[in-house]
Amino acid sequence: MITALGALLALIGTPLFVVIAVLAILHFAVARVDLTVIFIEMYRIADSPALAAIPLFALAGFLLAESRAADRLVRVSQLVLGWLPGGLAIVAVLICAVLTALTGASGMTIVALGGILYPALVQRGYSEQFSLGLLTTGGSVGLLFPPSMPLILYGVIAGVSIDQLFVAGIAPGVLVLLVLAAYCYRHGRRLGPGTAAAGPAFTRAAVLQLVRESAWELLLPPTIVLGIVAGVVAVSEAAALSVLYVLVVEAGVRREIPLGRLPAIARSCMVLVGSILILLAASLAYTSYLVDAEVPARLLGFVRERVTDRLAFLLLLNLFLLAVGCMLDMFSALIVVVPLILPVATAYGVDPIHLGIIFLTNLEIGYSTPPVGLNLFIASMRFGKPVLRLYRASVPFLGLLLLVLVVVTYVPALSLFLTRR
Repeated sequence: MITALGALLALIGTPLFVVIAVLAILHFAVARVDLTVIFIEMYRIADSPALAAIPLFALAGFLLAESRAADRLVRVSQLVLGWLPGGLAIVAVLICAVLTALTGASGMTIVALGGILYPALVQRGYSEQFSLGLLTTGGSVGLLFPPSMPLILYGVIAGVSIDQLFVAGIAPGVLVLLVLAAYCYRHGRRLGPGTAAAGPAFTRAAVLQLVRESAWELLLPPTIVLGIVAGVVAVSEAAALSVLYVLVVEAGVRREIPLGRLPAIARSCMVLVGSILILLAASLAYTSYLVDAEVPARLLGFVRERVTDRLAFLLLLNLFLLAVGCMLDMFSALIVVVPLILPVATAYGVDPIHLGIIFLTNLEIGYSTPPVGLNLFIASMRFGKPVLRLYRASVPFLGLLLLVLVVVTYVPALSLFLTRR
């Protein structure tokens, strides 16, 4: 009865954190448990030192999106790779990955870069079908790279090392980029001379000029990764330094962000982050009830009765996560689903770090998976194209990403070899 009420509230558009909080309150009330346990569980997130990294990295991403950093990165990448067959398409993939990693939001990537890359791709001879599919699916690649907010959020929820998650995501993320780049290269070669197979003149002077222009932005991601991996800074400290760095560069040195815009940018960022933190707090309270009610244990028993093989479990897990990824936004999916599947996956011998990489790879794909993948609708609005056309355009890219998902799922060493686990 209580679950049915929760489903009804969700169907009529009640905010998800309200639905989860109501479920927690009603279930604890029925079980005659003092409701102060809810607030104790909600307060638990304040003890997580990594939690501060979420709003700080998000703010750094919002500031970068507000500046002309994306335009500079596109120009320098196009000059360096534009001579290569499919070079501009490869540039699009790389820049989408960088911006998604920094902002943690695929929709923002499509909106910010769509107006720059889509007309450039079409003008260089790429078909509309290819260009739409590339930018729609490319809008979510990059979630596996630091300082991705979903990686941090998974670490907080699952109670695993965020430093190790950052390292574990590098090899699978590079594999995603290599597979998409190879497809772009093959497509560029088929277009022939005079179109995407020929790029701008590559001269040392031009490259040096553009690198000087974009050096500030180019230095940020590797500096963050190296600082965390080397143990020089903690994740939260790296996040604070990122905000300071971006603020000084974009608002001080470059002066592309007027100081008067900073409150509005911060407000937009905190609306997103605030909703995530409230949702996380409500979810922790409800997760406490689920653990007390032995729901994960019952779910594990149900699955074990029907699935005895670890490989079969991983297949079912991917099918489930793909469905979750195309129906929920990534933050809701992480907060709601991870507490349920983590104990089940652990019982089947799946490393929690490896599970996080599987989870986020599924979210990357689910965002562009018909019929309700979020990227499809954002791209439809951004490019003014029917969503059915975007379904067809995304199919080849989704096929490639699914192949990568198989490798990531069944070759755990790809995720874990750098973590020394």
